[in-house]
Amino acid sequence: MPTLCICGIDTGIGKSFATGLMARDLLYKGEKVITQKMIQTGCLERSEDILIHRKLMEVGWLDVDEQKLTCPYCLSFPGSPHLAARLEDRVIDPEVITAATKNLGKTYDWILLEGVGGLMVPFTENITLVDYLVTLNVPLILVTSSRLGSINHTLMSLEIIRSRKLKLAGLVFNQFEEGPPEIVQDSYNTFSRALKFYGFQDKIAVLTRWPDHKNIDWQSILSGLK
Repeated sequence: MPTLCICGIDTGIGKSFATGLMARDLLYKGEKVITQKMIQTGCLERSEDILIHRKLMEVGWLDVDEQKLTCPYCLSFPGSPHLAARLEDRVIDPEVITAATKNLGKTYDWILLEGVGGLMVPFTENITLVDYLVTLNVPLILVTSSRLGSINHTLMSLEIIRSRKLKLAGLVFNQFEEGPPEIVQDSYNTFSRALKFYGFQDKIAVLTRWPDHKNIDWQSILSGLK
């Protein structure tokens, strides 16, 4: 049961689109795949990110979604998980997320687990996302982009991943937003060099803009994981 965690260098970087499109590619290949969202904030009844996944996968709302296995924590306040939970007199328990993932693993061969925000986002006052990832010990995919600030955020994220001895399957270079070609190319080259510098494989999947998103080479970062 390959479980991958799709993380981002920041919020709003394209984790949900990367997760949904990757899942769709696996579905097209005949794989039994499900997506999961650790924690959703700013959420009413259904996780917005799970809804994005299902739309991209071209499937409807599933029974496991209704059972809240795919999003164990759906919190109404649009803020950091620890704050959103505190405002509802709740506490994020990472074991609840882990149990839901294991439950999904009884039915599905692939689990694509979408993170929340960046790597240092707090689940509680004492636990961050990266703390939880260390306990999971599953490969990560880091979503980045060429927007201003991404080089700094990406290099810091790679520094954290290496220092915490986490596995990195590769980067997703999100090109949904247009940018100056000089910045786009320089960012890509910088990320490629950084992967080698930090001792990771130079694997980068480019998340192309519509309608070319159907031709993404996910195999470059998914190979060897199953």
